[in-house]
Amino acid sequence: MKTFQYVVKDEVGLHARPAGLLVKFVNSLNSDVKIEFNSKSVSAKKLFAVMSLGVKHNDKMTFVLDGANEEDDCVKLKEFCEKNV
Repeated sequence: MKTFQYVVKDEVGLHARPAGLLVKFVNSLNSDVKIEFNSKSVSAKKLFAVMSLGVKHNDKMTFVLDGANEEDDCVKLKEFCEKNV
């Protein structure tokens, strides 16, 4: 299991567009990915679950990856977040 924390840089938070991009990207990974925020944990592969977290600008969320390719997927997800979220 790999985890990392990410602070949202998008001015309006994790709204529909970046959430949709995130879910689409996560679905391309082989690992199971969860997002933890404010003591809630949801699948990062489900758009409405991700949006239900209500993550705003400068909020810190934790990604939890589990699977055979979790190391590589973690690196890819970090890079994706830096560019898109």
